[in-house]
Amino acid sequence: MEYIKIAKTPTINNDKKVYENYSSFEELVAELEKKEIPVEIINFINLEIESINSFSGSAVELSKRIKKAQSGIIKRLGKDLKLVPKNYYRSIWLTLGMSAFGIPIGLGIGLSLGNLAFLGIGLPIGMGIGVAIGTIMDKKAMNTGKQLDFEMKY
Repeated sequence: MEYIKIAKTPTINNDKKVYENYSSFEELVAELEKKEIPVEIINFINLEIESINSFSGSAVELSKRIKKAQSGIIKRLGKDLKLVPKNYYRSIWLTLGMSAFGIPIGLGIGLSLGNLAFLGIGLPIGMGIGVAIGTIMDKKAMNTGKQLDFEMKY
């Protein structure tokens, strides 16, 4: 089954931010064309592309719509096929590490020293732990062939 092409409107050509989001979305679709994707997911992607093509709003709203469609596709691919872009797990685990590991470590340091001002010391420690875990998971996804040659631009 074929992917629908995104219509290149004058809004896309005139606004730099919209053009960057459009290019990123096109890059994602081009990368997905190289993979074996089930028909129901291709239909989902085509629906997202149709919603972008039929969108009639300002450049800022179009940019948001493209980003929303791209992140929706990536979430669906991750959930159903375990296909993820480069550094996907690293960016997720960065925040998880800060909250799940960093705050408790900082709290322990602050309580043991009797000054909760040291709570912030645990955040970079947790960030490092999270980045390490995410990098390991990204390498595992790459080794199993479940990583797209595409990096999400936020």
